[in-house]
Amino acid sequence: MSETKKRILIAGIIVLVVALIAVLEHFGINAARYAGIILTVVMMYEFARAVMRAQSQNRVQNWIKYALFGLLLVLMLLAVNKVGQKPWIILLLFITICSADIGAWLFGRIIGGDKMWKNISEHKTWAGQISGIICGTFASIMYGLLGTDTFLPQLLWIGISVSLLSQYGDLTASYIKRKLEIKDFGTALPGHGGFLDRFDGWIYVLPIIWFVML
Repeated sequence: MSETKKRILIAGIIVLVVALIAVLEHFGINAARYAGIILTVVMMYEFARAVMRAQSQNRVQNWIKYALFGLLLVLMLLAVNKVGQKPWIILLLFITICSADIGAWLFGRIIGGDKMWKNISEHKTWAGQISGIICGTFASIMYGLLGTDTFLPQLLWIGISVSLLSQYGDLTASYIKRKLEIKDFGTALPGHGGFLDRFDGWIYVLPIIWFVML
């Protein structure tokens, strides 16, 4: 099976899991919060394991950067424990981040153009980033329209902010992987890498949303 087909298959499974979480939430089970906590713990494990592998090969000279990235994951864990109690916010973030990710990947490949930071991630382009912001913002606005039949202007700014932050979360993870000299943090999701590779777009978004909620 090609990498593209693997990515599509795993993405479909993730959507089904999210749908199951939505059903459980409908029946009063706080599945979004528990799933977010479990996911973040797995992401922390993948990161710790990657650093330990690098340590065995004497590649820990960037330990301060690793510590800061680890702190981001700790903040994400604290944030998902609180934000996860608001399932409609988690669903909004999921839809926005996924739309931004798909838009950046698809239109980045179609349009091409100048790379953002080739030394960090050789595939990301400025055209992809702009397209990702547009797609993520559109999804955020549609979420409000479908849910309330009303245009909510605050969702415009949420869409732009979340789409941008998610892409920089991805870039930060790519930077850490470059320093660790690895391609992916894990192999649990064929075509995507590990859970940290797939959900790195949340590492800035969740803590900042938590701060805003406070």
